[in-house]
Amino acid sequence: MLDYSHNAWLVAASLAVALMAGFTGLYLTHGASKLDNQRRKFIVALAAVVLGGGIWSMHFVAMLGLQLPILFYYDALITLISALVAILMVGLALLLLHFRPRTMRTIVGAGVIVGLGIVVMHYVGMAGMQLCRPVYNALDVVIAAMASVVLSVLAIWVAYDNRTQRNILLGTVCFGLAVFTMHFVATGLTDFVASENAGGAGPALNNQVLAMGVTVSVFLICGAFLLTGITFIGPEAEVAPVPSAPDPIPGPQVTLPRAGIPFEREGQTFFSAPGKIAAIRAEGHYTILYMGAEKLFCPWSITEAEARLKPDGFLRAHRSYLVNPKHVSSFERHKDNGTCYFDGIDALTKVPVSRSRLADIRDALGL
Repeated sequence: MLDYSHNAWLVAASLAVALMAGFTGLYLTHGASKLDNQRRKFIVALAAVVLGGGIWSMHFVAMLGLQLPILFYYDALITLISALVAILMVGLALLLLHFRPRTMRTIVGAGVIVGLGIVVMHYVGMAGMQLCRPVYNALDVVIAAMASVVLSVLAIWVAYDNRTQRNILLGTVCFGLAVFTMHFVATGLTDFVASENAGGAGPALNNQVLAMGVTVSVFLICGAFLLTGITFIGPEAEVAPVPSAPDPIPGPQVTLPRAGIPFEREGQTFFSAPGKIAAIRAEGHYTILYMGAEKLFCPWSITEAEARLKPDGFLRAHRSYLVNPKHVSSFERHKDNGTCYFDGIDALTKVPVSRSRLADIRDALGL
């Protein structure tokens, strides 16, 4: 068995790569549900390349930091296969999340696929080592796989349960830790022995050549991270100072379309009667409808929804929320604000009531 150590700087760099790839991939798909099928497929494919490429890049940045007492290199074909496996498995998980109903079962399934993708990529990549053979047993693989799957499910659940900026950041941390933890748990459970078998399926890659390829990959991930990061922080600067919407100026009455409130599901537009909607939440220039256990994308802005649904009793409870008082099951008064609670609305259990809206809500509830 060979003694080995790691370069601390490259270990830290590998974690940074995983975090940047995780943020970029998860934020790229933010809002993809409101796109048509073709554009949604393109975004999913792009995010799969970023996330899968990030898994591969993190692995080989860490492997470049692996210090062994002998020279070794990698088989180019197996190394390429390891990257493609990661991209394809992450792509499958994203397809489930963006082209199937986003239930807890779908989220867990996607997380399991991502976790297994990380594991498969790692061990395929290790199989490409030449003149040095990794040694591990089935129990080692199971332990590494469990760590990867648990953290990946957590990452997908956090990032996709509620598509806010906070959730995306927390999901990024979980994804980065999933890739980083799995790699070093698996490597810690692996021994390395010298091998005279230098036969490979493809051309040889020494550490210098591999470093050039990994550098290009990391450069692209950093560039994508910077571009998405700019759009991530940009909207917050605009939204934060926006005050509560003033009372509408008297003018032409805005009426609800005869078909009802529009929402999108699986690339099609449907309509719902206003009475079925418990609450509406602002999502940038669009809104999310809460109906039973479902969260549905609506092309209306929160201002347009407020104007159209005022005759149906909807009230602004907060600058980001409209509520249907008919669905409020209980109300809690705090010092200078309040909270509306809903029973039977699994997608939304409560809505905050701001101080400026408190009197209107209490009056609508007969308090």
